[in-house]
Amino acid sequence: MSVNAIMLRPIDTVVTIVSDVVKGDAVNYTKDGEECSVVALEDIPAFHKIAIKNLKSGEHIIKYGQIIGGLVEDAPAGCWISHKNIISLPRNYDDEL
Repeated sequence: MSVNAIMLRPIDTVVTIVSDVVKGDAVNYTKDGEECSVVALEDIPAFHKIAIKNLKSGEHIIKYGQIIGGLVEDAPAGCWISHKNIISLPRNYDDEL
């Protein structure tokens, strides 16, 4: 398996692909030393995010082990996660320190 995506924390719900993928391509990444993969459901440009599990509308998107936004529609594993289906969420940074 050739790794073509990066997972930074095991709790992440998305990975970042490192080259363009075409619908049907395998996106391969390592999680806690284990090789994992998900099939792309659409063409996705390099350096964008792909869901690695089925996500529901309203669910948090986790990247870098941090919440980076909320999902505005259901996104199955293999779906491109972009500005079209994610929104910013208000955060209280003082409580997070």
